Amino acid sequence: RVPLEKEIPVIVPEDNKTVDSEDEFPGITEEMEKEIKNVLRSGNQDEVLSEAFRLTITRKDIQTLKHLNWLNDEIINFYMNMLMERSKQKGFPTVHAFNTFFFTKLKTAGYPAVKRWTKKVDIFSVDILLVPIHLGVHWCLAVTDFRKKTITYYDSMGGSNSEACKILLQYLKQESLDKKRKEFDTNGWMLLCKRSQEIPQQMNGSDCGMFACKYADCITKDKPINFTQQRMPYFRKRMVWEILHRKLL
Repeated sequence: RVPLEKEIPVIVPEDNKTVDSEDEFPGITEEMEKEIKNVLRSGNQDEVLSEAFRLTITRKDIQTLKHLNWLNDEIINFYMNMLMERSKQKGFPTVHAFNTFFFTKLKTAGYPAVKRWTKKVDIFSVDILLVPIHLGVHWCLAVTDFRKKTITYYDSMGGSNSEACKILLQYLKQESLDKKRKEFDTNGWMLLCKRSQEIPQQMNGSDCGMFACKYADCITKDKPINFTQQRMPYFRKRMVWEILHRKLL
């Protein structure tokens, strides 16, 4: 059996390897471990454990982070909001994340169904747009980077989805006409789908939501995507703590 790292080509930053890995994977203390275990135990499923961003996380939601459970919309939306919150800090690219229902609505009902979703936000003023994409039983991520003029699709099972990228480019055109009253200049824009050898891939049928969240985490720090499947149990615990405390480690 080949060790997982050898199966998954990973981009590792060339300099400051040890510093980077300590930064990227801060340890979970004994005290944190206790707190995490406590909320993952059985208890009142409707008990509210965290509230922020007009979102409420219950014990039932948090328990989707346990073992190999599938993450639900609430957890992914809360995490995306924490990434947006972090992007307000100095030194981070600015970020807007759409919620998990946005893409399905856009794809099935068209632009008119989502045009009011941005009445309080100018998406063209940020560096990065995150769009979680739910394909029935699989989570992926699309990222628009206005600095690089790219729309990139990330799938932890190696799938490509040029249709999703085209739908999002069309959305940018319509959003520009609607909110800015001007044509969106697509000159120089590229639509990309990351190949399986370019980004870490999941080795089970359960971690797609985690991979989508962690891709987004690295991208919104302008850091290489340098984790592997082996890190997932750690990331799940860490995300429990981050959601309880409403802050990213």
